[in-house]
Amino acid sequence: MIDDDYVVHREANAYLAALRARDRSANTERVYAGRIALYLSYCSATGLDWKTPSVEALSEFLRHLVKEPLPSRGRSTTTPRYRSKGTANAIMTVVCELLRFGAAHKWVPMEVALAVSEPKFLTHLPPGFDIGERGQFRRIQAKTIKFAVPRGGYKWLTDDQLTQLVSTPTNARDRFLITLMAVTGVRIGEALGLRREDMHFMARSDTLGCQLQGPHIHVRRRANVNGALAKSRYPRTVPVPDDVVGLYADYQHERGRSGADASDMVFVTSIASLRTDLALARSEIARLRADNDKLRRNAQRLLGQQLDQHDSGELLARVDSLVAENRGLNDKLLQSTQHRVGLQKQITELEEDIAAARTALRRMIKEKSSV
Repeated sequence: MIDDDYVVHREANAYLAALRARDRSANTERVYAGRIALYLSYCSATGLDWKTPSVEALSEFLRHLVKEPLPSRGRSTTTPRYRSKGTANAIMTVVCELLRFGAAHKWVPMEVALAVSEPKFLTHLPPGFDIGERGQFRRIQAKTIKFAVPRGGYKWLTDDQLTQLVSTPTNARDRFLITLMAVTGVRIGEALGLRREDMHFMARSDTLGCQLQGPHIHVRRRANVNGALAKSRYPRTVPVPDDVVGLYADYQHERGRSGADASDMVFVTSIASLRTDLALARSEIARLRADNDKLRRNAQRLLGQQLDQHDSGELLARVDSLVAENRGLNDKLLQSTQHRVGLQKQITELEEDIAAARTALRRMIKEKSSV
């Protein structure tokens, strides 16, 4: 992480390095880096020392996050976008972690770290939460600077929407990917990180060294050549219904015909998937061109409306005024040119007079010396 002068921010990079040392996800590190950059950029713009912010200054930063419009995505829209209060709370969480990390390394005063969090006792525990042998994990550090945001409900697809989504792809790979994510709930990074050895689709998997019965997949976190990464560090297994197994068989048949059997990854690029990607790219290009044409027409219409709002008499008067100013400037330029030419003529005449005087003086001196 660097500033506008390309100087490395030592403390912020040390915090990100600590995330890597704790084996946090690369995607988590990328998101945290962007949130820290927002805070440091705000401090630089407002003259706030990032190491010693007051509670009031952090509260103002929190309000700034929801009031500042987000950058445009490049589409033809005039409606500004803003961060939600939930997103602002997530950014503030990272800022508080950075300040506590700095306090542990004596970069940040301890009173700052104590002011941004307070102890909280967990009464209602989520399923599977480990409270420790003496219940010591029930007490956590909660943020003191945050918006009160109601918890939103879950969003899901109806059966008709899911059926339409599955029937949209024109190749077996994408149909299998969408169905697998829909019925198992795995993340996109977990799905794209699957390897052939993780697909246990037989009734028994003893020959594969797995004691689980029935079709299932193994989700593991590891480095993959395609950059996909499972968020959780803990491996797990997910059962798979028979219809998904059938879609996987169709995909393997399609994959074998495309000559992509050399890779150990489950999801690879095939000729059919390239055709789909090309069709999607063409559709996106057509949409962008339509948006561009619409934006151009809107700009032309807006310019015409602005011209119509002004009286034609006012426009003509303004044009005449500009023409008169232009003529006045041309007259001044002509006068200046003539004056310059006159001065140059006078200088030439003076130089000739001086030369003649010098010649006469030499002649007079020569005549006196000869007498």
